[in-house]
Amino acid sequence: MSDENTPDTPPDFEGALADLEALVARMERGEQSLEEALRDFEGGIRLTRQCQKALTEAEQKVEILLANREDADAVPFDPDGE
Repeated sequence: MSDENTPDTPPDFEGALADLEALVARMERGEQSLEEALRDFEGGIRLTRQCQKALTEAEQKVEILLANREDADAVPFDPDGE
């Protein structure tokens, strides 16, 4: 995981996502002991929760910003761009 983050400072969304992707890749190789896999699984759950929290907070900020603009209409996000 990222070396620049201490336990008191959670990684930013991009950092947590990169750490999660690296962790999943390591687990998919299947070269870990059971203890290592369980430790990584726990870390993956923690990183997933951090990412979800960051996304939820970002969504709330967007909603607040849109609520403060009289001429803004919220449009559901379409990740496929259709």
